[in-house]
Amino acid sequence: MIKVAVCGALGKMGQEVVNAVENAEDMELVAKIDIAAEDMYHTIEEAARVEDIDLLIDFTQPKSIFENAKYCLNNGIKIVIGTTGLTDLQIEELRQLSREKNTGCLIAPNFSTGAVLMMMFARQAAKYFDNAEIIELHHNQKKDAPSGTAVKTAQMMAEVKADFAFNNCDETETIEGARGANSYANIQIHSVRMPGYIASQEVIFGSSGQILKVRHDSMDRKCYMQGVLLAVRHTFKNNDFVYGLDNIM
Repeated sequence: MIKVAVCGALGKMGQEVVNAVENAEDMELVAKIDIAAEDMYHTIEEAARVEDIDLLIDFTQPKSIFENAKYCLNNGIKIVIGTTGLTDLQIEELRQLSREKNTGCLIAPNFSTGAVLMMMFARQAAKYFDNAEIIELHHNQKKDAPSGTAVKTAQMMAEVKADFAFNNCDETETIEGARGANSYANIQIHSVRMPGYIASQEVIFGSSGQILKVRHDSMDRKCYMQGVLLAVRHTFKNNDFVYGLDNIM
């Protein structure tokens, strides 16, 4: 049995993860952790002093995930990270720490298998188009922008081509930010935050005479659980560092 702790257990994603782990035949939920909790552990350190934890799943906040991950890796606890907001430098530091401590770490900007396929399709399409932009749409309680999924998508596309603003004219923003954020390979990312959405993303490719759109919509947080459990099983069996669910699908 894989002994699993869930950090951020009271959050909307955390509650779904708790249910998924409890219903998985090869997993045992040994600790629920949330800073706002009254009847469960408040910190990872507190839980680790009492429970034998093989692996921790983190769905907390951008401001806490980096320290959470370092604590786990430094104390022999494998970690699956669903919290977004880590910088490139932080991700690289966790990569090095994972290797140094020989402790598995998997970071997934998105655990929906459909969303991961969308990202993979976008990378494939990037070979054939010189212009592309990304629109990501999330609920208005999401604290980081752009989303980790949009950033990871842009990174995957940039592996294929160095510039997706081919032949664009010189631009002047009359309102700052109107063109979104310029990311990898000059891919503009536009972030929408609005009640009613859970998570959606559209990658738009253009060339003379044609437009291609690759889109994914999440309607329910349960769609992420297949990917979460896949990540837990992989990380439990391996001591590698993985960034992106596409690398184990």
